[in-house]
Amino acid sequence: MRVLVVNHISLDGVLQGPGRSDEDTRDGFLHGGWAEPDNDPAMGAAMGERMGQDFAWLFGRRSYDDMLTHWNEVGGPFKDGLNQRIKYVASSSPETQLPWPNSTLLGGDVPAQVAALREQPGGNLVIMGSGQLIRSLLPHGLVDELLLMIHPIVIGSGHGLFGPQEKAHRMQLIACTPTATGVLMATYQPTTMA
Repeated sequence: MRVLVVNHISLDGVLQGPGRSDEDTRDGFLHGGWAEPDNDPAMGAAMGERMGQDFAWLFGRRSYDDMLTHWNEVGGPFKDGLNQRIKYVASSSPETQLPWPNSTLLGGDVPAQVAALREQPGGNLVIMGSGQLIRSLLPHGLVDELLLMIHPIVIGSGHGLFGPQEKAHRMQLIACTPTATGVLMATYQPTTMA
């Protein structure tokens, strides 16, 4: 299986709260929903291509809780897609409860568990949100591709996709396509760690 990251980020690298105003208000974040004005069907198509027919979700606990709670309240096809797919959820707490169907807790040495999942045959492990999880996997070479939808906005505050790292991570640009709304859909593959 391959680990694919699919995320919306701002020009200044903010990952926090792209979808709705109440999505993630940690640390007083007031800009929730910043990605909504740039919605474009091309982004949905690109995300669908990455997922394919045979994929499982890989989430950090916070993203799992927020996404599943929200979509199970709202309903619709995305709700069914989330509930029917296998979901692996990384958490540092062994007491983490996973109330939604087809959910498996990854605790302890999460990079080792993700490495074992990558050895299994099948489609892709798709990560959305989950910045802390992504940052924990990159140093171990456990991210195969990133589709970053880079929005034409500078937010100036909020949690970023990439935090302070001990090492740099060099990326190779595989493809870059602009949408009609000005979002750059950039696909990267990690190459080497500096």
